[in-house]
Amino acid sequence: MPVISKFYGIIVRMMKLPDRRTAIYASYREHQVVVDAARLRVISGNAPSRVVDLFIEWARQHHAELVEALEVMNADRSPAAIGPLV
Repeated sequence: MPVISKFYGIIVRMMKLPDRRTAIYASYREHQVVVDAARLRVISGNAPSRVVDLFIEWARQHHAELVEALEVMNADRSPAAIGPLV
């Protein structure tokens, strides 16, 4: 899973799920959260709500870059890095 961003101790990666959806995966210490990349909805995880909120805010701020990264992932290439939450 390629790392696409890091901010506030949160490490963000993208991955393809078995059902052909693309997900954004974030880890923070021993916690993680997985978000459906197209809908920005939590699929699974045990991260504190503050981490989830920051992660979703980051995804909204960088929506255009995430759409591009999704296209790149669907072409079986590694996406470019995306800036941190500002």
